[in-house]
Amino acid sequence: MSLNSLPPLREVIQTHGLAARKSLGQNFLLDLNLTGKIARQAGDLSGYDVLEIGPGPGGLTRALLAEGARKVVAIEADPRCLPALAEIGAASGGRLEVLSGDALKLDPLPHLHAPVKVVANLPYNVGTELLVRWLTPQNWPPFWDSLTLMFQREVAERIVAKPGSKAYGRLSILSQFRADPRICFELPPQAFSPPPKVTSAVVHIKALPAPRFAASQKILSEVVARAFNQRRKMLRASLKGLVPDVQTVLDSVEIDPQRRAETVSLEEFCRLSEAVRVARIQG
Repeated sequence: MSLNSLPPLREVIQTHGLAARKSLGQNFLLDLNLTGKIARQAGDLSGYDVLEIGPGPGGLTRALLAEGARKVVAIEADPRCLPALAEIGAASGGRLEVLSGDALKLDPLPHLHAPVKVVANLPYNVGTELLVRWLTPQNWPPFWDSLTLMFQREVAERIVAKPGSKAYGRLSILSQFRADPRICFELPPQAFSPPPKVTSAVVHIKALPAPRFAASQKILSEVVARAFNQRRKMLRASLKGLVPDVQTVLDSVEIDPQRRAETVSLEEFCRLSEAVRVARIQG
């Protein structure tokens, strides 16, 4: 059996009893033209291992293999999907490895060989947490070359947002500090089974060789989390306790203590994070 001879996804779902479960954040994408379009947003896959989270019945998995991925490592939490994925593995000539379990707990790195791309229709209930983990590793560059991921449109807009916009926040800073994100296209609810209540969007995030601006990832994350956790407050209030004299630190990098987080650019947050680091060293 070849990939092209595999049965339609609706037939696979019926055969294996794969009714989507809300508890697992499942919304299956059944149109193979759309799964192919998502796979192509990742660029040339030949010579790459691809990590996929939540393959479900395997629509995107098929597309990644058809687009020439050297190997696909798929993490699936729903054991009902494993027989369907095994059929794809058999048809792919051994290029699919399925790890059964929770993507938040499993480490796929021993199963992957560089270079690696991540491509996934992420389950809604784990998508943002996985993204933050991939964006904030201790060492940079990360294990991945690019992330091509599907989110709710609201999350996608937060990833690419600029200062001054309503969507701008912690996720914007973390996504743009060491990577280059863009929204590729949107998908309406009716593209999925069952249809979610929101529009979805595919985002492509390319890792940069180095951060855009000098800053400690750990301190930047701390500063940004504090700033946006109380985004309606002025910085002198939301950042209180970060260092003994936060107003002096803000003044040292020429950021008005009366400003609010949504007006502060990535470069300014990086300068502020460096000033916090120095202030802590000086005690």
